[in-house]
Amino acid sequence: MIANGARTSGELRAHNRVRLLRAVHDCGATWTRSRLTRELELARGTASVLVGGLVEDGLLHEVPAPEQVRGRPTLVPGPHPDGPIVLAVDVREDAWELAACELGGRITVLGVQEHDGTPEGVFLPLGEAIRDHLARYGTRVVGVGVAVAGPVRAGDLVDIAHLRWRSVDVPALLAVDRPGSDRPGSERPGSDRPGSDRPGFVRVGNDTALAGLAEARRGLLRDVQVGLHLHVDFDLGGVLIVDGRPLGGASGVGAEFGHMPLIGGDAPCMCGASGCWGMEVGANALLRHMGLAYGGGKGRAQAARLLSQAATDDQAQAVAANARALGRGIAALVNAHDPEVVVLSGLAADLYERVAPVLTGAVEDGLMTIRRDRPPLIAPSAMPWRGSLLGAMESVFDAFLTPEGLATWLSTPK
Repeated sequence: MIANGARTSGELRAHNRVRLLRAVHDCGATWTRSRLTRELELARGTASVLVGGLVEDGLLHEVPAPEQVRGRPTLVPGPHPDGPIVLAVDVREDAWELAACELGGRITVLGVQEHDGTPEGVFLPLGEAIRDHLARYGTRVVGVGVAVAGPVRAGDLVDIAHLRWRSVDVPALLAVDRPGSDRPGSERPGSDRPGSDRPGFVRVGNDTALAGLAEARRGLLRDVQVGLHLHVDFDLGGVLIVDGRPLGGASGVGAEFGHMPLIGGDAPCMCGASGCWGMEVGANALLRHMGLAYGGGKGRAQAARLLSQAATDDQAQAVAANARALGRGIAALVNAHDPEVVVLSGLAADLYERVAPVLTGAVEDGLMTIRRDRPPLIAPSAMPWRGSLLGAMESVFDAFLTPEGLATWLSTPK
């Protein structure tokens, strides 16, 4: 065995190619070749050969560093102009956003479209848009990552209670194939539905778990051993991040924090439980508090106006009630999980910016004495509404940045 589990020089080279590409991706394509060489503890000659090979294979392209010093030009490896692309989608309750993502994390938004809240109204037009861009980018596309605002079970089946979705087969509705595939349809045993199984190509995940993954890679949870990520939109979702990975539970649908009875309520929730925390936090709760119509993914703009303006006493009370409910639930989770950092995204970030003393005061009131001695950092995300999209991207690049993923890229005619 040579090193790092490699048994041959070829395996070691493949391992180091993946390490270098992963480093370029994780640093946002900002490190020079010299820094990559140091960080990865590579010999200078080895790094030069690796970078040269990746450039030749259409995976990297080097550009001059923004700040040059005297001497030899300093080069920064980054995405190749014809290199791999991930199509990432954030499917919210009222609209979806589609983007093309390069190695390094740069995204280009390709389209935003409102929908009617039905599975067919969401995924049939989305599938058409994805196929259009697959035709445009061809075999450069290494996968499609889809973030959805609900639990995702085995087989990419999605349940969103407040939209009345039950066991929605997202890949089957999208019906997209890997570019260059010579056979449409699925390889799932016993199934001949197009799009129903795309291992490593169509990847579906919970939006909050994916946002937490993005936060661990590119945000405040990077290098944090135990962190908590909470995302609030129409209602609330969250995930615990341990050593950079979201904890999905035994069946992949864990961390449904919004459906825990954390704050003493007893109203029935459409999920089937009673007293869910998420019923008191988010756009739906804000609209309900004001006696306005809510539900079904409607009222985002109205809720945003209430939150940003809070022009009347009633509106201010509704915003404060939202913040207190969020804070009380955070305290319960901190008492249970002892995170180092709590990151807030979506409307939770807006609540923090608007009424931070109310929110943090509710957290402090709910903490055990031993937690108050060293409370976690609570802070808004630097990507409050883009985390799910970036996490969908990361889920696909995680599958691509492997020896097997690179081998598939090299064997696919361009």
